[in-house]
Amino acid sequence: MTGTDRPTSRDVARAAGVSQATVSLVLGDKWRGRVSERTAGAVRSAAAELGYRPNLAARNLRLGRTRTALLVVPALTNDYFARVYTGAARIAAENGFGVVLYPSPEGVGPAPDPFGSARAALDGVIASSMAVEALDAISGESAAGTAGLPLVMLDSEPGVTGAAATVNLDIADGMRQVVGHLAALGHRRVTHIAAAVDSWTFRVRRDAFDAAVSGLQDAAPGHESAGLSVDEGLRAARLALTAPGPRPTALVCDDDLLAAGACKAVRRLGLRVPEDVSVTGFDDLALATAVEPELTTVRLPADEVGARGMSALLATLNAQPVEATDLPVELIIRGSTAPATA
Repeated sequence: MTGTDRPTSRDVARAAGVSQATVSLVLGDKWRGRVSERTAGAVRSAAAELGYRPNLAARNLRLGRTRTALLVVPALTNDYFARVYTGAARIAAENGFGVVLYPSPEGVGPAPDPFGSARAALDGVIASSMAVEALDAISGESAAGTAGLPLVMLDSEPGVTGAAATVNLDIADGMRQVVGHLAALGHRRVTHIAAAVDSWTFRVRRDAFDAAVSGLQDAAPGHESAGLSVDEGLRAARLALTAPGPRPTALVCDDDLLAAGACKAVRRLGLRVPEDVSVTGFDDLALATAVEPELTTVRLPADEVGARGMSALLATLNAQPVEATDLPVELIIRGSTAPATA
């Protein structure tokens, strides 16, 4: 091999003192149970010293794989999904895969196939906060049950037909933590600013809110529906705060955008956050610490969700079992909540 030649698997085999077949097993990550750890380490060291890189195009053609996954999200306007992508891309890169990010043009509605033939261009699909039926055109799953691309669902209804695995957050516990925090501060007149989005994650938030508040003595819960924007949060919060009867002492918002709008509504009515009205969010977006006072909100480990989703897809592709996962969430208490006023 000259200084300008690209090293080959034969060069690696010679340097490590093994066969080319052994090099293929080790660098293809199929050595366990067939090659010793010492030999695998020697092969990897030789490959690193020589600067050897496998011919991925040839290997992919041989295996019938593209080593590419598609991550489908409802939108790119929420940095939660950017963090999901970061986690998925990290695990993908560690395993020689790439991830294509695709925001569905219809939000949580049916997502058209961006490739014309996704099954020819992809090895699998990861979908965050989508309904499985919205992915029929991409994954190739039909109502008749015809198998298509492996599909991993994130933050979606568990146990749905057509999904190889589901990675979820414990959203219900997040809402229980919010209501428990407010209850401990003496709040009983609590209104839920609920996202007007028909998806599993927001249905869980509403149900968990109702269940948690119903367990409080003398509770007076309320609901206002809103689209996912600051302006919609402002509108819904204004309605809640000006409705006939005793004013709510706390507003529980389904995400941080709604909470930012709710804080604006409180101030525009001549009230104060949190002295007159406490406000909570959900997701812990960058926005949560950009507003004043900073938001009490539920932190979702978005990076870990993406990483677990990619790991689940890789396991599925390698015919390995995958268990359903519920990741814990954490209430982050900041300046937007305080004891209830009399």
